[in-house]
Amino acid sequence: MDKVTFKKSLINLFWGSLAFLFFTNEASAQVLKPGFEKSEYIEVLKMAHSVSDTPFVSKRMVPKEFKLAYRSQVTGLDNRWDLWVSDKKVAAISIRGTTPNQISWLENFYAAMIPAQGTIKLNNDIEVDYLLSDNPRAAVHSGWTIASAFLMQTILPKIDSCYKAGYRDFIITGHSQGGAISFLITSWVRHLQKDGKIPQDIVFKTYSSAAPKPGNLYYAYDYESLTQNGYAFNVVNSADWVPETPLSVQTTDDFNPLNPFRNASETIKKQKFPVRTAMKIAYRKLDRHPRKAVKNYRKYLGNFTGKMAAKVHPELQIPDFSNTSNYARTGRTIVLYADDVYYQVFPDKGENIFIHHMTTPYLYLLEKLQD
Repeated sequence: MDKVTFKKSLINLFWGSLAFLFFTNEASAQVLKPGFEKSEYIEVLKMAHSVSDTPFVSKRMVPKEFKLAYRSQVTGLDNRWDLWVSDKKVAAISIRGTTPNQISWLENFYAAMIPAQGTIKLNNDIEVDYLLSDNPRAAVHSGWTIASAFLMQTILPKIDSCYKAGYRDFIITGHSQGGAISFLITSWVRHLQKDGKIPQDIVFKTYSSAAPKPGNLYYAYDYESLTQNGYAFNVVNSADWVPETPLSVQTTDDFNPLNPFRNASETIKKQKFPVRTAMKIAYRKLDRHPRKAVKNYRKYLGNFTGKMAAKVHPELQIPDFSNTSNYARTGRTIVLYADDVYYQVFPDKGENIFIHHMTTPYLYLLEKLQD
């Protein structure tokens, strides 16, 4: 090897080593790690505490590691979100829950499902293409998807500005209604990232808190596939009724294509009388009532509720309702288990139906959760 070649080799080795050290340091600078962290969840619960006009939270506690950097304008169906930042360059997107305003409750009852991908027209000037699942059978809650579409108009620009300021770690969170929306926002940004529309080096970590069910089983499958790397958690108090909503109605159409129900009529015909007659009557009753319930879902929690929402946003247009109401619990669930001692502190009686839904009992049970 001559001197010139040797010198070039040393230079290449130097720059290669420097690049290796740079990228290693960049990787090690990541703050958010996979796995449920009690300290992180306590911080996001305190963010929910700090939403002063949400009726289910106290106004006393604020996060220790984060400070409020931005509060969005109220938009959609009385929706808002906060941006919190820490000295460790972590940004948190905290989505407000249900407020006392009627339109906020209307959003919860706008529960007929729409496809998990499509276009929402917010007004005559803004149409939003959304992709929350690439499974054509996935469907999501109409009201919370509309809320997500409005909120993303300010969330995406803030993610971009934070990224330019050096932030690579983002927490997405919300309590109650905000928790339901946090599922959908997580799906939205992760699919954008998957499609190369959000930088690949951003780490998103989600803490959905006291959240209702956001969509059907096929949406849940997609969400759980996207987030199975340990960066998304659904935290519920076992005494809280809100995560049990919306009501789920399962029909034979909600199963995967290969199932025993698709040929049920033919199977029943092969049976001998009177078994054949008895099975036919039983199957029709079992099949008819859930289908009628789904039809009523679309009628009352879709068309009727949509007319009320149109009074607030007369130019709003959403995709046609899906023929499903099979709501499913979604994501990796962290159960805060309410035992006998818990019920002595938070009795399961009285007129306050939200006693188990507030952040105070969630914090109480969190302290008892084993690491």
